[in-house]
Amino acid sequence: MESFDLVVIGSGPAGEKGAAQAAYFGKRVALVERRAELGGAGVNTGTVPSKTLRESALYFSGLLQRGLYGIDYSLREGLTVQDFMHREHAVVFAERQKIAANLAAHKIELVTGTAQFDDPHTVKVIDTRGAPRYLRADVILIATGSAPHRPTEIPFDDKSIFDSDSILTMDRIPKSMIVVGGGVIGCEYASIFTALGVSVTLVDGRDRLLPFLDAEISEGLRAHLTGLGLAMAFNEKPKSTSRADSCVRMTLASSKVLEAETALFAAGRRGAVDGLGLERATLGINQRGNIDVNDQYQTAVSHIYAAGDVVGFPALASTSMEQGRVAMCHGFGFPYKQRLASQLPMGIYTIPEISAVGESEESCKEKKIPCVVGRAKYSNNARGQIIGDTAGMLKLIFRPDNKQLLGVHIIGESATELIHLGMSVLESGGTINAFIELVFNFPTLSEMYKYAAYDGLGNLAGHKLREG
Repeated sequence: MESFDLVVIGSGPAGEKGAAQAAYFGKRVALVERRAELGGAGVNTGTVPSKTLRESALYFSGLLQRGLYGIDYSLREGLTVQDFMHREHAVVFAERQKIAANLAAHKIELVTGTAQFDDPHTVKVIDTRGAPRYLRADVILIATGSAPHRPTEIPFDDKSIFDSDSILTMDRIPKSMIVVGGGVIGCEYASIFTALGVSVTLVDGRDRLLPFLDAEISEGLRAHLTGLGLAMAFNEKPKSTSRADSCVRMTLASSKVLEAETALFAAGRRGAVDGLGLERATLGINQRGNIDVNDQYQTAVSHIYAAGDVVGFPALASTSMEQGRVAMCHGFGFPYKQRLASQLPMGIYTIPEISAVGESEESCKEKKIPCVVGRAKYSNNARGQIIGDTAGMLKLIFRPDNKQLLGVHIIGESATELIHLGMSVLESGGTINAFIELVFNFPTLSEMYKYAAYDGLGNLAGHKLREG
């Protein structure tokens, strides 16, 4: 039996940052990882790889250059998966090295093996030879992430029918693909492969893409992806899926039949808790397959915490890191990071990119919050014209009585970078006057904040006339 102040299970964003937070304040920490590679899904199968693949798709397809300088680029003939994945491999390797260096710098003991609870304070780790090692700790952090939901009726073979993790192992770029699921992962991969010239059909049981987004932004994404050639089947669900000869055949609930070389099922993920022995820690999972926690990421067992994808929504690497830090500050009573920021940005790496923070028009309507909107289009911005993005938009939502900012929504190039300025004003309770008063570099996309604010003032005058 080895004693530690903290045992962390999982080396993804929540586990790594939670472990480092405790070690920074002098705690003895062990981190258990069952894979040979550090970083969890965030580095190995999710966030970093998919975003790198997006950049590779934009590069190889020449999508950003089409129409610029009177040149129409087309996808290079003979492009292989090795070409496409080269940059992804390099970036993932660099991220793994960075995590290893962070653990070493904080003197965190890395334990390789499969973890399972032996009792509420003890974690048993089984190494590759089957030998057990017992780690006892005052505090335990579960950061095991999530795994794709794989319905038993779907004949996954990870050669022609993939989930959102195994899609990275494909050995060729197909000519056609069916993507099931219009959530974030499904939309990201559908747009990536469409940009590469793959004939993609997106199937979703709802009536629009990403329904949690502001409706105007969601419609902008649909229109752009349709323009790229993505076919969409809304209000549809797969009834049966089979492999036939050299294709995947899918029959939808409407009896429509789709055929393609490959299929990607991106219809949800569940907490990765199989084999963890939660019952021996007197813990369970909820009906969504996640561990319930309070605002400090404390489970029903007071010294056991959980953070990251294993606790469910929002399941973003950015929030997972902060959850791990908050959990450990609470667990050890550090007078440091006590809560997450009230405003959490959402980044969606589709083509085009989307980012949002705060209220949408629809949420304001549901909450009966009066609001006015200001918009600025990339097509009216000098930098937007220079880079060739003429379809993007920045949208501000604010109160009509005091002009307090309520929400920011962006679709277009660099949206996930641009969002942070709006988020800072939102977090501080500022007004759209902040954007009007600032001086922005020219030409920049950030300058759209000023013109969206001016547009909002014009709309506010009209709002007051209607109200008056």
